Amino acid sequence: MSPAADAAPDDRIRTYDDFVRVHAYLLAAAGIPPSLHERLYRKLADEVFDGGEVFAVEPCEEGRQRRLVLAADAPLRRESDVFLVDHAWSFRLSDALKQLREVPGLAERMAALMCVDLDRRVEHEESDEQDQEKSGSLEHVVQVLEKERARIQETGGDSAAWLELEELGMDDDMLAALDLSAKFPNLVALNLWGNKLQDPDKTMQELGKCRRLKALWLNENPVLGKSIDKAVLDGLPELEIYNSHFTKRAGAWALGFCADIVGADNPCSSVESTLLESIMTIDLSDRCIHNLPEAFSPRKMPSLSKLNIRGNPLDQISSEDLLKLMSGFTQLQELEVDIPGPLGSSAISIIEALPNLSLLNGLNASSIIEGGKHIVDSALQPRLPEWSRDEPLAERVIGAMWLYLMTYRLADEEKIDETPVWYVMDELGSAIRHSDDANFRIAPFLFMPEGKLVSAISYTVLWPTRDVETGEECTRDFLFGIGEDKQRSARLTAWFRTPENYFIQAHLILSNDPKEADIIWVGMQVDSEVKNALGLTDQQYTNQFPFEACLVMKHHLAETIHKVRLANNQYTLEKTSFFEYETHFTVMNYIGKMNHINTPEFVKEFEKEHQGFTSCILYPLSCNFSHY
Repeated sequence: MSPAADAAPDDRIRTYDDFVRVHAYLLAAAGIPPSLHERLYRKLADEVFDGGEVFAVEPCEEGRQRRLVLAADAPLRRESDVFLVDHAWSFRLSDALKQLREVPGLAERMAALMCVDLDRRVEHEESDEQDQEKSGSLEHVVQVLEKERARIQETGGDSAAWLELEELGMDDDMLAALDLSAKFPNLVALNLWGNKLQDPDKTMQELGKCRRLKALWLNENPVLGKSIDKAVLDGLPELEIYNSHFTKRAGAWALGFCADIVGADNPCSSVESTLLESIMTIDLSDRCIHNLPEAFSPRKMPSLSKLNIRGNPLDQISSEDLLKLMSGFTQLQELEVDIPGPLGSSAISIIEALPNLSLLNGLNASSIIEGGKHIVDSALQPRLPEWSRDEPLAERVIGAMWLYLMTYRLADEEKIDETPVWYVMDELGSAIRHSDDANFRIAPFLFMPEGKLVSAISYTVLWPTRDVETGEECTRDFLFGIGEDKQRSARLTAWFRTPENYFIQAHLILSNDPKEADIIWVGMQVDSEVKNALGLTDQQYTNQFPFEACLVMKHHLAETIHKVRLANNQYTLEKTSFFEYETHFTVMNYIGKMNHINTPEFVKEFEKEHQGFTSCILYPLSCNFSHY
C-alpha cells in the first residue's frame, strides 16, 4: 500500500497553514527565516528547482574543485529568496560502496561532481585539442595577428599591440616565421602560454627583437627550466611582468595591469598618473613581489580601498615600514594578506595599526578584535582528493566523498534513528564552498506532503544571509555555530590544510612535565588512577577517546560487561543464549567447522593439551572455541 493511501486524509498538506503546523519543529530547527516560510512551501509543493536560473557552477583550483557564483542579472538581497537543493545520493554508510558499484551511472556522476575523473576528462580534451591543432592552429594565429593589425591601423600606426597566442601548438620555427617584431614594432604584451617552444636560443632570438615588451607569458612551454629566464630578464629591458610575476622593473604599468586598467582590450605603453589616481581595487596576489614598486604609494593611488597582497614574500621591506606605508592609504577598507606574513603575526596588531580597515582576510575587523583572533586566514589551501590513474571510479568516490558528505538522523515521538543517513547535495549544492564570512546558509529539510514521516522527501534549503552582488561567489560556513570554544580551527582541517606557521605562532611547545601540558601523548592507558598519580585535570587532553580503557585493557573487560550498549541483544547468562553471537558479541570470523565446548569440557581438554597446566583464570563468560 502506498504512503498516500496509508495516511489519514486530514494529515495531507493542502494549505500553507497545514505546512507550518506539520513542519513547525523542522522550520525552527533549520533556522529558516519566517519571512521565507511561505515561499519555501510554494516551491516544495510545486517542486520548483529554480537555482539554475540564478546561480552558475564554475571550475576552480585547476579543475579539481568547483565554486558557485551568482549569475542573476540583479543582486540577491538578504533573506529575499529560498532555493531547493536536491540530494544526488542518499545512503547508509554500510551500503555506500555497494551502491557505487551496482547503481548505473552513480559512480560516474559522483566522480564528476567531486572532480575525481579529471584525468579521464583531460584525456578526451587533449584528443580533441590535438585534432584542432592539426586542422587550424596556424590559420587561427594568422587571424589573430590580422585582427590586431587592423585595430592598430584604426587607432594609429604606432599604437601599442597586445597579442594573445596561448595554446596554439606553436613551436620555435612557427614563432620565427610570424616575424612579430616587424609586424608589431610596439608590442607591449605577448601571451605564449601553453605552446611548444623548447629551444632557448631560437625562442630568445625572436623575443629579443621585441624590445618594448612589458609583459611576457611563457608558462607551460617546454623551454622553461632551460636557462631562458636569465636571458629574457637581461634581454628585455622594459619587461615588468614575466610568467605572471613582477620583475624588479615592475612599476606603474604592472600596477595598472593588476588593477585592470591595461589589458588586451586596452593595450598601452604607459600608465598616466591620472589613471593610477582612479584605482580603487588592485589584486597583487601571487606575483612573487619582493618589494613594492615605487608607484605603489598613497600619493599616487589615493583612492585605493581594496587590496590583496597574498602570496608575496615582500622580504625586502620590514613589517614596520610596510605597515607605515599601508597606514597612508586612508581609504583602504579591505585587505587580504598572509598572517603570519609580511605585516606581522597578529591580525589584531594589523587592525590596530590600520584602524580604517573594515575587513581583514574577509572577516569583519570588529569580530576579529572581539574574538581575540590573532591568526585569520580565509584563503586556506583546500584539501583536494587524490587518486591513482588505475583506481576505479567507485573507490575514488569513497576516498573523496568525506569532503562533500552531510548527514541527518530521523526521529519521531518515540525514538531517534541511531544509524544516520548520509547524503551528497546535487551539483549546485556541492559547489558551495566554505567561508568564515559566508553569504549563504543551508539546512537539511524533510518535506512531508502526506503529513507522515514515511512520506518524507529530503532536500537541502539554501538562502542568502546578506546582500550578494552579481558575479560574487556564494559561500556557506561549514561549521555554522561552532566557535573556537569547540575547536573550530582544528575542525576546519577536515577541509583545509592548516599552514605550518599557524602551529608555530600558536606555540605548541613540548614539555616533559604532564601537569604543564595541554595535550598528553602517551603509549599507556590513562584512567582515573593514572590521572591522580600524574596530577592531571579534566581540562587537559590525551591522545585517547573517553573510556577507551574499557576496550583496550583486559582488566576493564569484566567491569564493562557488568555496566553496559556490549552486544546487539540484551546480555544474559541464560544457557539458551550461549550460542547467540549478537548476545555475547564473540568473535565471528571463524574458518571451517566450529565446535562449541562448555566450560567444564574445555578445562579437561585444556589440561590434556597443556599437560596438566591448570593455572587458568576465566571470566564469567561463555566461550566459543574452534577446532580446525
